[in-house]
Amino acid sequence: MEKGIGISGIAGRMGRLVAEEVAAAGLKFAGGVDREPAEGRFADIAALAAASDVVVDFSHASAAASNARAVAAAGCAYVIGTTGLSAADEAVLAEAAARVPVVYAANFSPGVNLVLALAERMAAALPAEAYDAEILEMHHRQKVDAPSGTAIAMGRAVARGRGHKLEGHMESGRDGHTGARGTGAIGFAALRGGQVVGEHTLLFAAGTEHIALTHRAFDRRAFATGAVRAARWVHGRKPGLYGMADVLGIAPPA
Repeated sequence: MEKGIGISGIAGRMGRLVAEEVAAAGLKFAGGVDREPAEGRFADIAALAAASDVVVDFSHASAAASNARAVAAAGCAYVIGTTGLSAADEAVLAEAAARVPVVYAANFSPGVNLVLALAERMAAALPAEAYDAEILEMHHRQKVDAPSGTAIAMGRAVARGRGHKLEGHMESGRDGHTGARGTGAIGFAALRGGQVVGEHTLLFAAGTEHIALTHRAFDRRAFATGAVRAARWVHGRKPGLYGMADVLGIAPPA
C-alpha cells in the first residue's frame, strides 16, 4: 500500500483499536475522520478516501450510505463493519461495490465467521419441519441496535442453508399472546446488560434433541485484527461485494 489505511470513526472504541492493529501489523496509517481537529485527522470522509488505499469504517449506520458513496467516488477500497444498516443502506453498498472492492461484515472475528459457515451447513442438514432455529444474543448495555448485526448474520446463514431469505421468516420481540411458533420461523432474542462484548448462541431444537452453536467474544481486539486482515486482503481486488468468508477462504456449501 502506498497511501495506507484510513479509519472512519477513529475516535470510537473500535476505531482506536483498528488504529493500534494497523500499527501492530506494520502498515501505513493514512489518517482518520473525527469532529475534533488533530494531527492525522480529516474533516470529512471524501478527503480521507482520497488520501487512503483502503478505508475501514466503524462509524454509525446513519453515515453508511454517504460514506460508501464518497469512498466509491474516490476509487478507494472499503471495509465496513458498521451494524444496524437498513435495506436501503445495503443497496447503496452494493452500488459502491460495482465501482470499488467492498468487504462488508457484521462481525470481523474469524471465530464468528467460522460459526456462520457452520450455521449454514447445519441448517441445510436439519429440516425446518423438525428443527426450530432460535438465536440468542447478549451485548453491553450501551448497544443501540437489536438484534445485533451478528445475530442477523446468523439468521441469514440459517435462511441460506434452508434455501430462502431471512425476510418473511424472522421472529423477534415476542410479547403477549403470540400463538404457536410457526414452522420454519427463525427466532431472535436480545439481552442487554453490563459490559458484555458479545455472546451469540444458535439453537436448533427438535423434539428429540437440541444442538447449540455458541461464540463468546471477550475482547473487541479480535474484531479490529479481523478488520485489518480484511483491509490487507481487499487492497488491489477487483470491484465486488465481499464478506469475511472471502477473506478467510471459507468455501460455501457444496
